[in-house]
Amino acid sequence: MSRTREQPVTPPSSTPAARRAALPAWLRAMRPRQWVKNVLVLAPVFPAGEQVGLDTLLGVAVAFALFCLVSSSIYLVNDARDVEADRAHPRKRFRPIAAGELGVRAAVALAVVLAVVGIGTGLWWQPALGVVLAVYFAVQLGYCFGLKHEPVLELGCVASGFLLRMLAGGTAGGIPLSGWFLLTAAFGSLFMAAGKRYGEARRGELTGEPVRRVVQKYSTSYLRFVWTLAATVVVTTYALWAVEVLVVQTGTMLATTTIVPFVLAVLRYAVDVDRGNAEEPEEIALHDRVLLALALLWCASLLLAVWL
Repeated sequence: MSRTREQPVTPPSSTPAARRAALPAWLRAMRPRQWVKNVLVLAPVFPAGEQVGLDTLLGVAVAFALFCLVSSSIYLVNDARDVEADRAHPRKRFRPIAAGELGVRAAVALAVVLAVVGIGTGLWWQPALGVVLAVYFAVQLGYCFGLKHEPVLELGCVASGFLLRMLAGGTAGGIPLSGWFLLTAAFGSLFMAAGKRYGEARRGELTGEPVRRVVQKYSTSYLRFVWTLAATVVVTTYALWAVEVLVVQTGTMLATTTIVPFVLAVLRYAVDVDRGNAEEPEEIALHDRVLLALALLWCASLLLAVWL
C-alpha cells in the first residue's frame, strides 16, 4: 500500500503578505519604500553653497514630505485602477489592494485626501511649490488613465516625475537652477526611466513572466538606444554645468573634479541597467554599495568644491 507523501506547507509568516503585515494595509499601499525617490528634492541643495540656510533646508524638507504624500496618492490610484490585472500578476498580486486587504473605494478616498493635503499645503507654503506638485499629480494621473500604454509618452511621464522632484527642491529652497543642471536632471530621469523598462523587458524575456502592455511594444534594442543616448547627454550636460557654472560660481577649478565620480556613478548604474537589474531604481540605490560609495564621493567632492 503506497503512502501519499504530504507536501510541505509554507508557514504563514514566510509568505510575502505576512512578511509585510507589520505595517497596516493602507500604509503599505502607499508604498513607503518608493519614498526614497523623493530624496531627489535634495539635489539642488549640494551645489547651492552659501545660499543654503535654515529656510532653504526647511523648504526642501517640506517639499520632500509633500512629494511623499502626492506620490503615494498616485500609487493608490494606479493600484485601484489596475486591481484586476495585478491579481493575475505573480508579484503584484501581493499588493494590499490586489490582495483584498484594502478596498478600492477606501484606497481612492485615501488618495484624494493625500492629494488635497499635499497640493493644498504646497500652495499654502509656497505657491510655486504647489504648482510643481499639481503638475506632477496631473501628469501622473494622465499616466494612470491611459498614457502608460503609449510608447515614448509613458517614458516622458516617468522621467518627468524624477525631474519635477528636483525642480520642487530648487523651488521650495529658493535655489536658482541653471539650464545645464535642468538638462542633466531631465536626461538623467530619462536614463532611469528607460532603464526601468529595459529591466522589465529583459525579465520577461528570461523568465517568461508577463510584462505590462507598453513594454511589449518596445524592443530591447530600442530601449538600449534610449538609455545610451540619455546617459551620453547626462554626462555631457553635467560636464558643461560643472565647467561653465560651478567653476564660475566657486572661482576654482576644483569643481571639475566632481565630474570623475559623477561619470563613474553613471557607468556603474549602467552596469545594473545592462544586466536588466534596474527595474526598481530605489533597490539599486539601497543595495549597490559601490554605487553608494561613488555617490558619497561625488557629494563630498561637490561640497568640497562649493565650500572650500
